[in-house]
Amino acid sequence: MKTNPCKIVDCTIRDGGLVNNWDFSVEFVQNLYAGLNEAGVDYMEIGYKNSPKLLKGADQAGPWRFLNDDFLREVIPQKGKTKLSALVDIGRVDVDDILPRSESMLDLIRVACYIKDVDKALELIQTFNDRGYETTLNIMALSNVMENELAEAFEMIKDSVVDVVYIVDSYGSLDHKDIKYLVEKFKTNLPNKRLGVHTHNNMQLAFSNTLIAAELGVELLDASVYGMGRAAGNCPTELLVTHLKNTHYTLRPVLDIIERYMIPLREKEEWGYLIPYMITGTLDEHPRSAMAQRASEDKDKYVEFYDKLTTPEVNFERK
Repeated sequence: MKTNPCKIVDCTIRDGGLVNNWDFSVEFVQNLYAGLNEAGVDYMEIGYKNSPKLLKGADQAGPWRFLNDDFLREVIPQKGKTKLSALVDIGRVDVDDILPRSESMLDLIRVACYIKDVDKALELIQTFNDRGYETTLNIMALSNVMENELAEAFEMIKDSVVDVVYIVDSYGSLDHKDIKYLVEKFKTNLPNKRLGVHTHNNMQLAFSNTLIAAELGVELLDASVYGMGRAAGNCPTELLVTHLKNTHYTLRPVLDIIERYMIPLREKEEWGYLIPYMITGTLDEHPRSAMAQRASEDKDKYVEFYDKLTTPEVNFERK
C-alpha cells in the first residue's frame, strides 16, 4: 500500500488572522503548533512575513501579521516535525527583512500575487530559493483570470525555481468541474512543478474541492482548524486529517485544539458558511462586501444584499 503523497498546510493563524486581526495569544499559537505536530500535520503557516514599514496600520495588528524572527524563536523554542511556513504579498515585503533559512525558524515561504504580478513574484521566489527556503507561488483569484493571461504566466513559471504552484479559489466560487479543469491545465503546462490547492467555503465546497484536487495528484493541501479563515473560511484541517487514506495523521490532537481553543474563539469571532458569503461566492466576487454586511446592523438582510449586488445600476448615497 502506497503512502499518500499529500501534505497538509495548516493556515489557521495566517488566514484565520484575517478574522481577528491576528490577535492570537502566544499560548494559543504554541498549543496549536503542539497539537498539529502531534497530529502529524506537515506545515503550519504561522503568519505573514510582510514588512510593517510597507503597510499602513501595522501597529494595530497582532504579531503574526509581521513575523519577527527573534519573537518566533521565543514562541517555538523547540521545533517538532511540523515545518513552519509564512506568506508574503507582492509589494509588502522588503527582502532585506528575510534571513537565510539557516538562521530562520521558517522552512517555507509562500508568495501570493495576482496574475499581473507573476513576474514580480518569481523574482522574490528566486531570492528566497537562493536563501535556502522551500517556495510556493500562490496565484490568487484564479476564477477571474483570462486564458491568455494564464498561458503567459505558465511560460514564466515553467523554467523558474519555484517548488510548488498553487491553484487558489480566493472567492470560494469554484466547483469540482472547475478544479478538475484547472488541475489538468496546470499539470499539462507545468509538468515539472508540484501543485497545491487553497479553497474557501463560500459554497460549502472547500472540502470536496480539496479532495478532488488531491485525487488528481495535487500535493499540498491548505486547510485550517475548524475552518477558521477569512469570511467563509477554509477547508477544515480535521476533515482532511480524518479522511485522507494511507497517511500518518491522527485526529485526536486536532479535536483537542478545537475543544480547548476554537470553540471559545468561535463564540467571539465569526467565520464559516453564511448566506452573504454564499452570495459573493455564487457571483464570483471578493467577499469584502459580505464582510461589511456582516459587520453592519443589516447583517441578516440577505435579499437586500443580494439585490444590491445584482442590480446593474449602482447608486451612491449623496453626502
